[in-house]
Amino acid sequence: MIGYVTLGTNDLEATAKFYDALLDVIGAKRMMEEDNFVAWATTQEAPSIAATKPFDGQPATVGNGVMVALAVDSPDMVDKLHARAIELGGVDEGAPGPRGEGGFYAGYFRDPDGNKLNAFCMVQ
Repeated sequence: MIGYVTLGTNDLEATAKFYDALLDVIGAKRMMEEDNFVAWATTQEAPSIAATKPFDGQPATVGNGVMVALAVDSPDMVDKLHARAIELGGVDEGAPGPRGEGGFYAGYFRDPDGNKLNAFCMVQ
């Protein structure tokens, strides 16, 4: 259902470097790039994540309650993605681990612009 998610940034160059290194963990690469916009995906058909300077020219701000969830295939990959985010200057918002009952495993973090993300998988 989701085609792509766009996050605002005030420093596209720094944000692009963060996501280049972070998303490399799951095999995502830049799939589209303009002067004020970069998008990453694992394939052209897969949902993507993008960073952009706001169209209206105003500063980018963080949405309160907004979060982007990155689906991965194992708890090990959740751990790796979360660790890489922190290593790259992201902020921990909840260490990787099981959440509730039902096999949901996730780690939460914020990118350098303050956007909240998580990496998650379902385990049996």
